[in-house]
Amino acid sequence: MTGTSSGPVRWLVTGAAGMLGQDLLTVLAGDPAAEVTALGRADLDITDAAAVLAAVEGHHIVVNCAAWTNVDGAETAEEAATAVNGTGVRHLAAACAKTGARLLQVSTDYVLPGDATEPYAETAPTGPVNAYGRGKLVGEQAVAELLPEHGYVVRTAWLYGEHGKNFVATMLRLAAQRDSLDVVEDQQGQPTWSLALARQLVALGLAALAGQAPAGVYHGTGSGRTTWYGLAREAYRLSGLDPERIRPTTSAAYVTPAVRPAFSVLGHDRWADAGLSPLPDWREQLAEALGTPVFAELGSVARSTESDRSQ
Repeated sequence: MTGTSSGPVRWLVTGAAGMLGQDLLTVLAGDPAAEVTALGRADLDITDAAAVLAAVEGHHIVVNCAAWTNVDGAETAEEAATAVNGTGVRHLAAACAKTGARLLQVSTDYVLPGDATEPYAETAPTGPVNAYGRGKLVGEQAVAELLPEHGYVVRTAWLYGEHGKNFVATMLRLAAQRDSLDVVEDQQGQPTWSLALARQLVALGLAALAGQAPAGVYHGTGSGRTTWYGLAREAYRLSGLDPERIRPTTSAAYVTPAVRPAFSVLGHDRWADAGLSPLPDWREQLAEALGTPVFAELGSVARSTESDRSQ
């Protein structure tokens, strides 16, 4: 990694205290050419346009990880959710347009209708099925409108990592508490390790700054596809647990306030335009992730309890 011709690359990471934000800071810490400003929710309210402009000033690349992430909560608080995921993103895009910074906006598969049978291309028509998705789409539209040449939307899905609540960690914790688990088999998607996505975002930001990556939508999800059931079984297998403890069920058994898309498999063709490879296969990512301290400890505890039960 290299800085600009006049010095280091100055990054602003919003939502820096979250799962993806913390992984971004880890990746950027390994780049001697990076100068990083990390702002959590307590440091910057992205719904405050003046505060956003002041924060963006002086930075080359802005990565927005700040978001309303309570999908079910958005159903009864859509205005509040859209204020963050839509209006807040508009403020960031406007600030970047004024200062010349590149904006990387982290978005979601939930902007799509989820009724396809083949991977969604980056150009596929949108059609959110819940309030969270509608708010995130407002943010995407703001980036496209205000930053046609310097705005990047990176949609991700099924994200898990060491620094926050997520499906993989929950499955491993429950393995130490229950003999078996029923997991949904009728939703397809692409598990994505937050650290792998952070690496990809940094690579895209540098390519954007160098003029090597066209603006627009990119899909930042693991390659391949599986179901929640398949992900849980693979997490157990790789952790040395018995995958037969995972039993298949349907979404009807877990009714939630927000509708979830049944098909969240995304295509990755745009990365070639930026001279970058898509994220690795989801299994490869999962195997690496499960070797990191938090997941390794969860797996160790689960194996111990599984062994105790078998005796």
